[in-house]
Amino acid sequence: MLPKLTENKAEITEKTLEQAGHALLVLPHAKSLPDLPGVGALKAALKRRKLKADELAKSPLAVQLPAGTLAVAVMLKPEATTFETHETLRKALALLNAEHPQSLALAVFGDAAFKARAAQAAAYVALVNGVALPSRKSKPDAVLKAIAVHGHKSADGLVRVQALAEGNLLTRSLTVQGPDELTPGAYRRRIRVLAKQYGWRVEEYPFDRLKKMGAGAFCAVAQGSPAKDAAIVRITYPGPGIRSRKGTKKVAFVGKGICFDTGGHNLKPAKYMQGMHEDMNGSAVVLGILAVASRLGLPVALDGWLALAENHISPAAYRQNEVVKALNGTTIEVVHTDAEGRMVLADTLALAAKAKPDLIADFATLTGSMHYALGSRMSGVFASSSALAHEASRAATASGERIVVFPYPEDYDASLESTVADVKQCSMEGEADHILATRFLSRFVGDTPWLHMDLSGHSCKGGLGAVMSDANGFGVAWGIALLDELSGKN
Repeated sequence: MLPKLTENKAEITEKTLEQAGHALLVLPHAKSLPDLPGVGALKAALKRRKLKADELAKSPLAVQLPAGTLAVAVMLKPEATTFETHETLRKALALLNAEHPQSLALAVFGDAAFKARAAQAAAYVALVNGVALPSRKSKPDAVLKAIAVHGHKSADGLVRVQALAEGNLLTRSLTVQGPDELTPGAYRRRIRVLAKQYGWRVEEYPFDRLKKMGAGAFCAVAQGSPAKDAAIVRITYPGPGIRSRKGTKKVAFVGKGICFDTGGHNLKPAKYMQGMHEDMNGSAVVLGILAVASRLGLPVALDGWLALAENHISPAAYRQNEVVKALNGTTIEVVHTDAEGRMVLADTLALAAKAKPDLIADFATLTGSMHYALGSRMSGVFASSSALAHEASRAATASGERIVVFPYPEDYDASLESTVADVKQCSMEGEADHILATRFLSRFVGDTPWLHMDLSGHSCKGGLGAVMSDANGFGVAWGIALLDELSGKN
């Protein structure tokens, strides 16, 4: 549960600051400090460290006030991007969160426009880091219970900010759960609970049903698990008034949900198997987006398609050189059993395309080559048109979740030519695998406009953007900003 968030239009007073215990003071970028509570202590600290006031935009400053309150002052530049603003506020709040406060005061100063922007950004960063992720530690950390915003009061009570934080937290909470906790079967049960909470409709395609339907790519991966609890799950968000609203876009979000990836017969070494419980992150991103859309009551028609399975090594597991047939009739030569993500996505994308949405966007922790290309501070995106590429880029700028748009030209198909099937699953050479994986997946979306996000930025050591934990929920805020783009709000 998120901390309780309250707003007060009046600026924070000396007395309120002293009672707060922990406070973040957010100031517009300037060469000097304005008249504000605690300004004497701040000036003294700046003088002691031989810092100028405007350096607070680079290095937030923590001071202990006479009454014991820990206050952190930070400046925000007007030209800063959303990502840069989130990063600056995250570093400032980290100085306060180190003490695990139970309540937090956020005080914004400046003109009305700056206060509105600063309050939204600071509240989001505080909310998204205010809840501990699932842990089985015997002594869990204290939880932030209340956040009070001073100096700004919005008309909607920062509803959008709270919804975005809730969706991000859901994604991260699912992602960090161990493989013994979040098996495909347990995941499916969790989705049913979420469906009741948010008002979703759920349809499950379990292994046996998919086998009969001819989803050979998905079943090839899933057959290695003795539990046979894998499934493709369709979640429908029935936006308010959709049936009576003409011209509403239908969007399908598809997520890779490999709950643990051993690599199969092409077994991963320990170094690369570590953390493979997070290989379901793409599916968690889809759930996070659906949660935000539900909380905000967005007037869109959304389907979430989740490919939930495990990639096991067992006598029943699929092998190199097998040929399987996907749901759309495409035959696939298996080249490497650790390229399982594109296999489960192939049939899931085919199902999503069959429902004839206006757009498909998929999320997957798919290739190591994307991580080599970008590291862990951005994610890669492929778009079926230049118009979609521009919308994806604008959504990244607005959300603070940075992307790079890659091409995927047809001549790369030469590396996927097979002598025994319609297409190879991948190439053993591994060159440009992020592009080859996209060329492979493009065979399963037909003519549907399509975006593919390879989540190289889903986990970043020390946090990323607004988020302090390694698992950062990359894609949730971007997905909502993309829906804004499609509806013309941005």
